[in-house]
Amino acid sequence: MRPVEFALALGLGFALVVAGACGDNGNGGSVGGAAPPPKTLFGGARPVTLEVPRTYDAKQPTPLLLVLHGFGASGLIEESYLQLHPLVDSEGILLAAPDGTVNQMNREFWNATDACCNFDGSSVDDVAYLSGLIDEIKASYNVDPKRVYVLGHSNGAFMAYRMACERTDKLAAIVSLAGATWNDPSRCTPSRPLSVLEIHGDQDQTILYGGGSIMGAVYPSVHDTVTRWATYDGCNPATTNNGAAIDLDVQLAGAETTVTAFGGCPSGIAVELWTIVGGVHVPAVGPSFATQVWAWMMAHPGR
Repeated sequence: MRPVEFALALGLGFALVVAGACGDNGNGGSVGGAAPPPKTLFGGARPVTLEVPRTYDAKQPTPLLLVLHGFGASGLIEESYLQLHPLVDSEGILLAAPDGTVNQMNREFWNATDACCNFDGSSVDDVAYLSGLIDEIKASYNVDPKRVYVLGHSNGAFMAYRMACERTDKLAAIVSLAGATWNDPSRCTPSRPLSVLEIHGDQDQTILYGGGSIMGAVYPSVHDTVTRWATYDGCNPATTNNGAAIDLDVQLAGAETTVTAFGGCPSGIAVELWTIVGGVHVPAVGPSFATQVWAWMMAHPGR
């Protein structure tokens, strides 16, 4: 797939799907309740506004969620598409949706794995940027070190996997929507077990469920991605499916998403695959998507 075609598939098409869906994405801590610390802008030359719950209490450790957008999208678009803003107050979380950098096609991207999506050979170090962002927020807010999570979509999901591989120490768990890990297992050396949830439509024609390549760079299948993480974590390579299904896509009838989990993982660690049967690259998620994914994250704190 040529770069422009890929940009249209992941970026422009994605932005058109969610255009107009953007609601109030202001600072959740700006109205009512105890006043949060004055600083809500982080990231230096790549600024992002931290959303703070109205009930934020500096004496209480608070979960932090970073949301990473798809290729050609933005933090604002991704947060609105996934309908995450209500979680700030309902669940009492700190939420940041940073932007990648802009490439020569004027598309925002993350320098994640070799497959996705640094098409220009940029030297930008997004691992350092995101790690620094976490540290900067921790310096101003009482962040629970065992509840720092990354949720990425598409290119952002590839970036979530890279963070999990290289900065395991900073994270509790990652959630990937339509992403994949490195194709070369030696490129990923997590320092400890980390919970991983892969959510993927089996009809995704952009990041293929069965694996594929982008401009000649191969990415693994969904099965290989989660199996490798089960191996990294020391889980049993055998999977279980208890017949449970959940409803994530509002345009597909019934509870269309199957749940597959690996057994024998270390205490508190989980590696799961949620397959949206009939789902595409940009599934029609409803409000329950955010709450179900957040419930999974909270059930898997860091070690």
